[in-house]
Amino acid sequence: MGRRAKNKQTAPEPLPIPSEGRPKTPKRKAEDDGQQSSLKKIKSSGSSKGKEVPTNRKKDLTPESLGRGDVQELDLGSDSEPEADPDDFDGGVDSDSESDDEGPITATNMEARSRKLDAQAARDAQLDLGINQRQGPTDGSDDGDLVTFDLPTAEEREAEKKTGGAELQEVQRRIQDCVRVLTDFKALAAKSRSRSEYIEQLVSDISTYYGYNEFLAEKLTQLFPIAEAIEFFEANEIQRPVTIRTNTLRTRRRDLAQALINRGSVPIGATPEYLAGHYMLQAASSFLPVIALAPQPSERILDMASAPGGKTTYMSALMQNTGIVFANDANKLRTKSLTANVHRLGCKNVVVCSYDGREFPKVMGGFDRVLLDAPCSGTGVISKDASVKVNKSARDFTLLSHLQKQLILCAIDSVDSSSKTGGYVVYSTCSVTVDENEAVIDYALRKRPNVKLVDTGLEFGREGFSSYMGKTFSDKLSLTRRFYPHVHNMDGFYVAKLKVGRRAKNAVDSASREVDEGPVEVLQEGETLPKDESGFDEEADKPFVEEAKRKRMKAKGLRVLPRKTAVAAS
Repeated sequence: MGRRAKNKQTAPEPLPIPSEGRPKTPKRKAEDDGQQSSLKKIKSSGSSKGKEVPTNRKKDLTPESLGRGDVQELDLGSDSEPEADPDDFDGGVDSDSESDDEGPITATNMEARSRKLDAQAARDAQLDLGINQRQGPTDGSDDGDLVTFDLPTAEEREAEKKTGGAELQEVQRRIQDCVRVLTDFKALAAKSRSRSEYIEQLVSDISTYYGYNEFLAEKLTQLFPIAEAIEFFEANEIQRPVTIRTNTLRTRRRDLAQALINRGSVPIGATPEYLAGHYMLQAASSFLPVIALAPQPSERILDMASAPGGKTTYMSALMQNTGIVFANDANKLRTKSLTANVHRLGCKNVVVCSYDGREFPKVMGGFDRVLLDAPCSGTGVISKDASVKVNKSARDFTLLSHLQKQLILCAIDSVDSSSKTGGYVVYSTCSVTVDENEAVIDYALRKRPNVKLVDTGLEFGREGFSSYMGKTFSDKLSLTRRFYPHVHNMDGFYVAKLKVGRRAKNAVDSASREVDEGPVEVLQEGETLPKDESGFDEEADKPFVEEAKRKRMKAKGLRVLPRKTAVAAS
């Protein structure tokens, strides 16, 4: 027997190529017929087809055919191969999931091969079914009901609550199904179900799976398209990258990078460079309002809510320790960390103070620029503070937006509109809700006609909403910028920049008399409480007002007159 025929007596070992999940592809007929026929003739199988193609023997031995590697499919002696099903040879590409290296078909292995073909057909059918389920019905027929997602009934929901809720895997599957249906509602929804029912089920499952209360889950879901909302919730489960800011008052970025690289893996907040004030641990999102404000050297700047000092010290570095930065925070305890960071980073142009931000137009004004990073709900930093998921209610958002509207008007009134270099206010929050962002800016534009929105100077970020849930805002709100964790890989943030112009005298007088959002909580010496429509009794509350004045003056270190004693009428 020749060497070539002897080498082909045994089949090569089968390749370890997994066949799960791959679509069935037919084998090539044109290239393999010659090889199979020549091999069968050598083995003297008596097949008539093997004798018809003796001229292809040299072609079978070409380097191309021998060097095909894992795509070779040589049948080493199957006399019954010509009687194989013609469906196996329809001119397609070789399938990696099939191999002809199983030897000749005999009575013993015929049943095994048959079972293998049946299993492959079952896998193909399962794959086709999965594709159809993802795509949904396309012909509008009733057959599409087989792939629709059936919502749990009220009884099933009650049963779930009694048993402590469904398994998380089941909840996750329902979330995926709801998203799939809502993205193509007409084609995939059950005929007896409305869109609101699917959304209600989705919000309920999001609340269960991610740990939000249903109010906040619904509020955040409304901000995005359905599929993107899931991306937002997923991003909130992942910590954002740690970022540091080089303090250019102490060192250069290149030198700091080299020092930290040489030091190796150490806690980033416990290095000699950190203690020496060479850098500040600061979230990437907190860079944005300072970049938008663009402080210039020798300006007077107010940071109305500055603790713990990341933005304040950044502004001081940009101003090269010139001018003056008033770093204010209403919480006196938080000013301790603010003061420590100011000293550590070598900021010599910073004055730390602790006032209610709503007092600043009366305490001090005439600033070239004001930065208001307003107190907010923290819905943009859920990855840092998971308690936000459960401790925020509708009342919290109402109170916060009320405070933010007061603060932004006071920030506007604190700006020197005649400043040659400034006259700007930057408003920012670490929240993604419209109530705390666009609604506040729109309110300020309506209350202060001399203010207009300008470009933030930030080259990325999504535009702010001009309309939301039936509410229409100013078209200029597209100049504001939104940042999301699932899009920009930083904390959720909002930035708006306002330019303050001159006001007419009558506008100034009306603004000074205006009580924008309820009575002023803290009174200065000589102030009187405005009369509201609820029947404020000035005489009855006079002792409480006087006591509030005394406490405030005493806190400021002012001399307090003794209390007036009542003199009995003679």
